[in-house]
Amino acid sequence: MKILLVEDAKSVVKVMTARLSSYGYEVFHAENGERAIQFFVDTAPDLILMDIEMPVMNGFESTNRIRGIEATQQWAWTPIIFLTSSDTVQNLVTAIEAGGDDFMSKFVPEPVLQAKMRAMSRIATLRQRLAVANGMLQSMADHDGLTGLLNRRSMDRRVDEAWVVATDRRQPFGLLMLDIDNFKKYNDHYGHQAGDDCLRRVATAVNEVTQKVQHAAHDHPVFAARYGGEEFAVTLPLVSREVYIEVAENVVKAVRSLEIEHKANADYGVTTLSVGGAYLESASDDVVNLFRLADSRLYEAKRQGRNRAVIH
Repeated sequence: MKILLVEDAKSVVKVMTARLSSYGYEVFHAENGERAIQFFVDTAPDLILMDIEMPVMNGFESTNRIRGIEATQQWAWTPIIFLTSSDTVQNLVTAIEAGGDDFMSKFVPEPVLQAKMRAMSRIATLRQRLAVANGMLQSMADHDGLTGLLNRRSMDRRVDEAWVVATDRRQPFGLLMLDIDNFKKYNDHYGHQAGDDCLRRVATAVNEVTQKVQHAAHDHPVFAARYGGEEFAVTLPLVSREVYIEVAENVVKAVRSLEIEHKANADYGVTTLSVGGAYLESASDDVVNLFRLADSRLYEAKRQGRNRAVIH
């Protein structure tokens, strides 16, 4: 368990650190409330032991600000125990209102300190398990259960965020809409289980092409998403026109090279992909129009015979 000890009295710091370290805990020290906030952000402690009266910023204000930081994060909460030599009623009320969880004397007897730390250690373990569970739930909420790609809801949120950045900076923005050719016929001929397998393989191929761009320019929020049914989207903010064209061509090639049998797909005999794209040198206007343009070009790719990208 990581403990942040916020205390300005060196003698108390020395004794408390020695006691806590002897139990096997990792102890960090901040000499005032202002430093405590920085340590909290940098070290993410499992427990904070907070003095009340300190220079620069007292414990109450520091606790209040830490709770404010936690309020911006989902499921965040760190136990805070105030260290005091005077547990007056007023101090108790102020501590609770500031966001504190408990009071403890700086000279607490050894058995009491050990018991409190054991309880805090159990809470720390539960918090870690909860964080893992919440992370899994968040991932499930953001990703499509069949293909593993981002789902439509998550895609819309990320597109909006990237669009704001691109428009503010007048930077480029590319979008590709992708559709598996004659997929209904595929399902009718091979069955829905085979259709699911096909969707997964196509999604993996599209994602691999997309990830190559992401790795080459890690600061670009490039990603692939399942838009709905057999339709996918690739968002390419802040990339060059050359990269946009390359991705469009490569996803078509990648899916055809899978050689997934599809006898009902015109003259191709394998599963293919149609792509429609839109690209702005300088993001502006409404992102909805970008989707409309990409979607219209997707239909043009279908009209021209499928297994191709119409992106200009």
